[in-house]
Amino acid sequence: MKIIDLLRFARERGEPLFSFELFPPKTDEGMAALAGVVEALRPLGPAYVSVTYGAGGSTRARTVELVKQLRRDGGIETMAHVTCVGASRDEIAGVLDEFAGVGVQNVLALRGDPPRGDATFRPHPDGFRHASELVAFIRAQPDRWRFCVGAAAYPEGHVETRDLAEDLRHLKAKVDAGVDFLVTQLFFENQAYLGLVERARAAGIQVPILPGIMPFTSVEQVERFTAMCGATIPPRLHAAMEVRREDPEAARELGVAYAALQCQDLLRRGAPGIHFYTLNRSTSTRAIVAALRAAEYWRGQG
Repeated sequence: MKIIDLLRFARERGEPLFSFELFPPKTDEGMAALAGVVEALRPLGPAYVSVTYGAGGSTRARTVELVKQLRRDGGIETMAHVTCVGASRDEIAGVLDEFAGVGVQNVLALRGDPPRGDATFRPHPDGFRHASELVAFIRAQPDRWRFCVGAAAYPEGHVETRDLAEDLRHLKAKVDAGVDFLVTQLFFENQAYLGLVERARAAGIQVPILPGIMPFTSVEQVERFTAMCGATIPPRLHAAMEVRREDPEAARELGVAYAALQCQDLLRRGAPGIHFYTLNRSTSTRAIVAALRAAEYWRGQG
C-alpha cells in the first residue's frame, strides 16, 4: 500500500503512524541478525519499514534482498531509498525498475551523501544534482513507475545549507516536483520540527511531514551522527549525556527516555506519526512505541 494512503487512513482513525528505518548489512551474518530485529519489531505493527541505499549503490543488491524479505516473510510494507550518488539516469532507472519488479510501491528520493573520503557531492555526468530532479524524473514516466514518493526535510537546515530560507526553497522545489510526503532528519529539539512545519505551511507546502527520531544508545554514537548530519544537541541533553559517557546502560536509558518524551510532545502537538531511526536495533524502539501505544499520548492533541 502507498504511504500517502496509510497516512490518510491513520488520520481518519485519529491515530499516528509509526515506521522504522533499517539498513542492509554487508554480510550474510548481519542479514541473519537483522531478521531477528525485524521479528522483534513486527508485533509493534509498523505502518512501513524504510530500507536505506548505500552511497554509489554500494548496497543495491542487499537493499533489494532486504525489501524482498520484508515483503515475502512478513507482508510488511516497505519504502526503498533511491539516491543520485554515483549513478547515471539509466542506472537509476534500472534500480527503480528493480524495485517496481518486486512490488515496492514507495520510494524515498534523496540526493545522497558524498562517498566516504569525498568532501563534496559530485553529480554523475549523466545523473542528477538534486533530489528535486530525481523526483521529476520519476514523475515524468507515470506509466513506467507508479510510486508514492517521499523526500527528506531538515528541521535545522541541510548540513550544506544552514540558511533556513534557502533550505525551504530547496524543500519546496522537491514538493513541487511531485513529492507525496516528507520525512525529517533526526533532531533533538522539537521546536526545530515545529518551526519547519510552520515555515513549510507558510510557503504553501501541504504534504504530511513525519518527524524522524533516533533513540541513541551511546554518547559517542549520537555525537558522530550529529556531526555528520548537522543536528544540534541541546545543552541540557549534552550535560546529561556527559555524566553517562562511561556508562553504556545509563546512556541507553537516557536515549530511550529522551526520545519517548520527544515523541509524546510531538504527537500531542499534531505530528502525523513518528519515523524511528533504529540503527538496526529493536530494544529502544520497542520500549518507546509500546509506551506510546499504551498511553495513547496523541489523544487530546492541540
